[in-house]
Amino acid sequence: MQKTEWHAKTVHETARQLKTSLETGLTSENARQRLEVGRNVVAEGERPKPLSILASQFTDTMVLVLLAATLLSALLGDLIDALTILTIVIINGILGFIQEYRAERSLEEIKKLSSPYAVVVRDGKRKRIPAEEVVKGDIVEIEAGDRVPADMRLGQAASLEIEESCLTGESLPVPKTTEVLTEPGIPLGDRYNMAYMGTVVTRGRGRGIVVATGAETAMGEIAQMIKEPTDQTTPLQHRLNNLGRILIVICLGACLAVMLMGLARGENLMRMIMAGISLAVAAIPEGLPAIVTVVLALGVQRMARRRAIVRKLPAVETLGCTTVICSDKTGTLTKNEMTVRVLATIDNEALITGEGYAPEGEFIVDGRRESLKDPGLQMAVEIAYHCNHAEIVKENGRWMVQGDPTEGALRVMGKKAGLTRPLPVMREVPFDPERKMMSVVVRSGKGYRLLCKGALDILLNNCSQIKTARGVQPMSPGHRARFLERQEAWALQAYRVLALAYRDISETELRTLTDEKLESHMCLVGICGIVDPPRPAARSAVADCERAGIVPIMITGDHPATALAVARQIGISDSREAIGPDEIDRLSLKELAERALKVRVFARVSPQHKLKIVKALRSRNHVVAMTGDGINDAPALKEADIGVAMGIAGTEVTKEAADMVLADDDFSTIVAAVHEGRAIYDNIRKFIRYLLGGNIGEILTMLLASLFGMPLPLLPLQILWINLVTDGLPAMALGMEPPEPGIMERKPRPAGESIFSRGLGWNLVGRGIYIGVSTLAVMTIGMTYSGFQGHVDLELARTMAFTNLVFAQLFYVFDCRSERFSPFELGFTSNPFLVLAVCCSVIMHLAAIYYAPFNPIFGTKPLEGWAWLVIITVTGGGMLVRWFLFRIRKTIIRPSQYGKLEDIGTSISSV
Repeated sequence: MQKTEWHAKTVHETARQLKTSLETGLTSENARQRLEVGRNVVAEGERPKPLSILASQFTDTMVLVLLAATLLSALLGDLIDALTILTIVIINGILGFIQEYRAERSLEEIKKLSSPYAVVVRDGKRKRIPAEEVVKGDIVEIEAGDRVPADMRLGQAASLEIEESCLTGESLPVPKTTEVLTEPGIPLGDRYNMAYMGTVVTRGRGRGIVVATGAETAMGEIAQMIKEPTDQTTPLQHRLNNLGRILIVICLGACLAVMLMGLARGENLMRMIMAGISLAVAAIPEGLPAIVTVVLALGVQRMARRRAIVRKLPAVETLGCTTVICSDKTGTLTKNEMTVRVLATIDNEALITGEGYAPEGEFIVDGRRESLKDPGLQMAVEIAYHCNHAEIVKENGRWMVQGDPTEGALRVMGKKAGLTRPLPVMREVPFDPERKMMSVVVRSGKGYRLLCKGALDILLNNCSQIKTARGVQPMSPGHRARFLERQEAWALQAYRVLALAYRDISETELRTLTDEKLESHMCLVGICGIVDPPRPAARSAVADCERAGIVPIMITGDHPATALAVARQIGISDSREAIGPDEIDRLSLKELAERALKVRVFARVSPQHKLKIVKALRSRNHVVAMTGDGINDAPALKEADIGVAMGIAGTEVTKEAADMVLADDDFSTIVAAVHEGRAIYDNIRKFIRYLLGGNIGEILTMLLASLFGMPLPLLPLQILWINLVTDGLPAMALGMEPPEPGIMERKPRPAGESIFSRGLGWNLVGRGIYIGVSTLAVMTIGMTYSGFQGHVDLELARTMAFTNLVFAQLFYVFDCRSERFSPFELGFTSNPFLVLAVCCSVIMHLAAIYYAPFNPIFGTKPLEGWAWLVIITVTGGGMLVRWFLFRIRKTIIRPSQYGKLEDIGTSISSV
C-alpha cells in the first residue's frame, strides 16, 4: 500500500482528507472512535505474562532438584513424604508468583504514571491528554521542550525548530515551515513542513494535523531505536544479586557437609540426601530479589500517591542519600499562582487589586480606583496582553490558566482593564531562557508593531527610546537608573519584575529583519511587578530538610533581591547576598561548592550555570537533587544524582531526562520523596536482616548438630515447612512496615554504603548463632527430659527443636522492625499486616503439631506444657533480654551521625 505524501499536500487538503477541522479539531466522540483502531504507541518488549511468571517459580535449579528427589522418594514407595514435599513446593511457588506478579504490576503502573502528554484541540478547546491517546486528525500544539507525539503536517510554525537526530542522524535543529513541498522523492530530513514522532522541539511554537500514529509513524518503522531498556535494576539489587550467588555457594557447601557428616554417622542415605536438598532450598535466599523488588515497587506507589512519580528505580535508593536539594523558586517553592500587583511607567504607577487568575480587580492610581486613562499604563497593559499565549478558563467554578503562569497573570491584568480579544500574531520570536524575552508582531494601523516583554536588564540594552507623558524620547542614563531603582524596591517585596516595550516596523522590515535586529532599538513603555506567594508547605519542608541534614539551595532566574526576599520568607537563608552568574563563571568548582553551601541562594542563573552548580557540589561528594522545567535544564538534571522535573510546568524532554517527576511541582513533595526513600531502604535492610538471620540459624542448627554428633535435629519436611511458615507471609509483611518515627531527623546515609553497615552484618550473624544454639539446646533438653522418663524420645526432641526454630524466627521478625526502637516502643498495631502474618504462621505450625493426620507426615507429636515453657522461655526470654539491653544501649550510647544511636553497641544488638 502506497503511503500518502502529506508534505506534498496543503494543510486544508490534509484536513479534508482526514476529516478534521483546523479550527475546532475533532469531536470527542470522533476521537474516541478513532482510538479504537489502536493507541499511539510503538512496539515494546513484551512484559512477562502471569503464566510465565508462575512457571518460572518451578524452573529454579534447586526446586528442580527437590522435585527430582521427590519423584525418587515416590518411586521408593514413600508417597506421603513425596506428596507433602510437592504440596509445600507448590505453595512456595504460589507465594513467589504473588510476589513477582505484584512487582511486575507495580512497575507497569509506575511506567503509566510517567507517560508523556500532548496538547490537542478537540471540540474547539485545548486539552492536555496522554500522548498515547492522540489519533489521526487531531490538531496538536507543540512548543520548545516538547517531544512531538505523532507524525504531523504543520499548519502553523512560529520560529519553529525541531531536532531530528533520532530519525536522520542530523544533530542540528531543523527550521520548520508550512509551505507545500511538491518535489518528488524528498528525503525525510528535508520535509520541512512535517514534524515526526519522537523528535524534540528546540525552539518556537507550532500547530499541525496528526497524519500517522503508533506503528505507522516514521519512528514506528524503526521502533528499535527508541525501545526503553527493560533493566531497571538498582545498584542495591545488583549487589544483592551478587550476594545471593555467594550465599548459594556457602549454603551448598554447608548442606553438603551436613549430608556427608550424617552419612558418616550411619544416617539413612535417602533421608540425608533429602535433608541436604531441603536445607539448601530453605537456606538459599531465593526470595530476596522478588521481595526487594516488591518493597521498591510498593514504595514507589506510595511516592506516587504523594505526587512524586519515580521514572527510574535506582532513584529510590539514591533518595535516602540526598545531601543537597537544588530547587527552582518559581512554582516549586512558590505557588506559581501569579498576580500582577503593580504597573509603572516612567511617569505613573498603578496598584492592581484581585487575587489569583480571577479576572476581577481594579487599578488604583494616586489612591483613586479608576479605569486606565494614562496612555502609558494603557499601552503597557496592551503589550502584556497581546504578547502572550496563555488562556484563562473557568473549570469547576475556579479560574485556571492554560499555559505559562506568568503569561496568565499578564492576561488577567488585561482582562481587568477590559481587553477581551488577542490580536492576530503575524510573526513571533519565542521566549528563550538565554535571551530572557519574547516578542510578537501584530498589525497596527497601516503598518506593524512589535510587542516585547522580558527581563528589565535585558530590555534596557535593547531599547533606545522611552515612552513618557510628553511622547517618545531618547533613553537617558537617568531613565535607566529610575527603572532599576524601582525594580530593586519591588524585588525587596518579592515581586518578579517584567519590562514591556514596543517598536513600529514596516512590512519590509517584518519580512527581512532577523530576530535579533527586530528586537533592537525598541521603546520601553513600563514595568510590572508580579507576586508569587510561597507555597504553604514550603517553610515546614525547608525545616524538615535542615533536621534531616539536607541543605536546601534556591536557584532562580529572578532578580537577586526577589530571590533573597523569598529565601528569607521560607527559611532557606537569612543571607544578604545571592550568587549571580558572573560569580559562578569566576569561581572554581571547589570554591563554588563552598559558596553554594554557605549562601544557598542563586539569582539570574541560566541552565548552563545550573550544570556547573551540580558539578561543583558533586565534586565535593554531595548527593544532589536538582529540579528543572525547561528543555535547557535537561543536562543539569542528567548530571545530578537525582534529576527532578516539574510535572505541570516541565517540558516533556525535561521529564524524560529526569529520575523523578513532581506531579504538583511542589518542593515539599521532594522532601516527602526523600522521606519515602529512606523508609524503603530501611525496609530492605529489615527484610534482609530477618531473612538472612533466620537462614543462618537454620544452617547452623544442622551443621552444629552434625559437628557434635547429635541426631538429625530436623527432618527434610520440617525444614521445608519452616521455610514456608517463616519466610513467606511474615517476610512480605515486614516489607510493608511504615516509616519509623524520626526518620527525617537522621543525617543522610553515605552513598555506596554497604547494606550490612552499621552493625547489620554482625547483628544477623549473632542472631543466627543464637537461633542455632538455642534450637540445639532445646532439643538436648527434650532428649534429656525424655531420657529421665525411661527412653530418649527423638520425635519429641525434634518437635521441640522444630517449634523453637519457628518461634525464634517469628519473635525475631518483630525485632527486625527497627534498629532504633523496640517493638514495645513502635507498638504492635502500627503494622497490622505483620501481626496477621505471624498469627497465620503460628496457626499453620500448631496444625503441624496438633492435627493428628500431620504428625506422621512431619514426624511431630503434640507438645505438653513443660515443653512449651522451655520453648517460650528460650525464644521469648532471649528477646526480652535483648530488648532490655537495647534500652540500656539507648540510654548510654551517644547519638550517632546516622540517627539516635552510635552503632558501637553491635555486640549487644547481636544478642
